[in-house]
Amino acid sequence: MASSASSRAQRGWWRLSLALPVELEESLLWRLPELGITRLAVLHAPGTPLERELVAWLPDSDWPETDLRQLESALQPLAEVFALPLPPLRWQRVADEDWSLTWKQHWAPDPIGCTLLVLPAWLQEPPEAEGRHVIRIDPGLAFGTGSHPTTRLCLEGLEALGQARVQKGEVAAASPLAGWRVADLGCGSGLLGLAALALGAETVCAADTDPLAIRATQENAALNGIQAFPVTLGSAEALEALLQGQPADLLLCNILAPVIAELSGRFSRLLKPSGRGLLSGLLLTQAEELITCLGQKGWRATLAATQEPWALLTIESARDVT
Repeated sequence: MASSASSRAQRGWWRLSLALPVELEESLLWRLPELGITRLAVLHAPGTPLERELVAWLPDSDWPETDLRQLESALQPLAEVFALPLPPLRWQRVADEDWSLTWKQHWAPDPIGCTLLVLPAWLQEPPEAEGRHVIRIDPGLAFGTGSHPTTRLCLEGLEALGQARVQKGEVAAASPLAGWRVADLGCGSGLLGLAALALGAETVCAADTDPLAIRATQENAALNGIQAFPVTLGSAEALEALLQGQPADLLLCNILAPVIAELSGRFSRLLKPSGRGLLSGLLLTQAEELITCLGQKGWRATLAATQEPWALLTIESARDVT
């Protein structure tokens, strides 16, 4: 019988890499886990945030070469939606002992905004964590590590909402979201909800249609010592049930623009009449059409921030605006 060391030496991985157009980034980061590919990283050189590369690792025992060719066919429709060619998929075999170290080397402590720091679970707190809310994340299971511009826009939007409440004298600076109930639709890794709790939110309820996201949210909540973090499998209807008839003060929704438009008819069941929403996951070129769509559903939507080519909208009930 071969030794365990010999068995490890015989195992290997496929390293997949491809250029990452900004239009395709979120779609690929959602689609690949659905296909069983959860070991992902997005790379970019300092100072060149738009020149990004997606890297994934697949165990070669589970992915024969015939399946690799089928993977390209499965991803092609994502590019067709944006009338773009799918970037070439580049494959390289790597040894078993190499992939995990290589993967983890791509993640570092990530300060966001003025008060947050996203920390990969295996790292110690760095000096720059002082004075910030540290949120530990295992980025290996689901979308939402803080590195993507749409996630950063949402996190910075959370800070901005809290700072506005502090400036109005509604809450103390230490807990800018104090008293708020938060609903996170499409929670991914749970990062946005964990950030809301770190900023003082009273409760967070979350939902996602991906079972991997449910598992990731639960595990990341545990990493941060959060025991009460209700999360359910499903979409807006499931989140409404989880809220148990108590609509939220704040809705977080970091998903694709067409999905936001489709689900917006149910936002009134998720949000209080006086509630606010942060909507991301949309391209700046999609903002005007989505604002019009939301207006038809009774929501006043405002372009709150951009990080080219992405946008963040805030919403509030048009009936509550004078």
